[in-house]
Amino acid sequence: MKNTKVVFQGPWQVETVQEIFSQEIGPQEVLVKKLYTLISPGTELAMLSGNEAWFQMPGIPGYAAVSEIVEVGEGVPSYEEGDIIFHYGNHAKYEVTGTNGTFLKVPKSLNLQWVPFTRMATVATTAIRVSNIEFGDYVSVTGLGLIGNMAAQLAQAQGATVIGIDLSEERLRIAKQSGLHVAINGKDRNVKEKIAEITQAKGVSTHIEATGVPQVAVESLAYIGKLGEIIFLGSPRGEYQTDITDVLNYCHLYNRGCITFKGAHEWRYPVEPNEFVKHSLVRNSTIVFELMKHNRLQIAPLISHVLEPKQAKEAYEGLKVNKDQYSGVLFDWSTV
Repeated sequence: MKNTKVVFQGPWQVETVQEIFSQEIGPQEVLVKKLYTLISPGTELAMLSGNEAWFQMPGIPGYAAVSEIVEVGEGVPSYEEGDIIFHYGNHAKYEVTGTNGTFLKVPKSLNLQWVPFTRMATVATTAIRVSNIEFGDYVSVTGLGLIGNMAAQLAQAQGATVIGIDLSEERLRIAKQSGLHVAINGKDRNVKEKIAEITQAKGVSTHIEATGVPQVAVESLAYIGKLGEIIFLGSPRGEYQTDITDVLNYCHLYNRGCITFKGAHEWRYPVEPNEFVKHSLVRNSTIVFELMKHNRLQIAPLISHVLEPKQAKEAYEGLKVNKDQYSGVLFDWSTV
């Protein structure tokens, strides 16, 4: 059996290769055939740059997939051949994977192209879980890529008025199409004044920083009202030099806001439910399924491209240099 896979051979070197698939299926494992996988732009471009020490090259990227089970190993009572599942699968046609953790049957009525977006949605969910967002609050979000867009949608689901900020008019358009209340171009010199006008000069009570750009995070502190919070959803990357004392005083001094700084890395929650913690990645995933099924989380506007795996170079190049047009990029594995 031939297996097609996307491989990062080295920094900025993407290839689509074929090889004979011969991996054996062990106990508690299944062999799956991918239907669609989703590129995670921020993480996968960081991996492709060669700056992520945890990712070894050559290697297969990807961790958001919807697949069909084609063979079941011993001791797997809950799944059978033909089941459609969501899992953290890579960009390869075939993969042997365990069935523990976030390995979930997909509701039959769910659009299969939407399913891999569950991965990004659960990342975004972390920002909501750690926040104090309540009905009637004002919330701002910097960075309206996949994760920032969904964080904004989820904050609105909490009953907040959400202000999205991005440099890209295309991302602002997609955000509005997804139902965002207010979208502001970050190039506007009057962003702070516009937020003050919307919030009756109080500022937002929660700011979600989804770009991962340290400078954006620091500049966002000026939008936040007293006793508000900033939530770091995008992983900070890159060097940025500033007056750290001034930044810390936003947190420490009441007249600067006494702002709470919070991290929203998804792995702060367990993968599987347990009796001691309310939230888990499995629980978040099943909730996202329901939100998608009832169109309470808009996914269709986020899909920019559905490409064949042989177009992998084009996909990553587009995500790197043409971010306005490339955002939600799926690989369709039915073509190989």
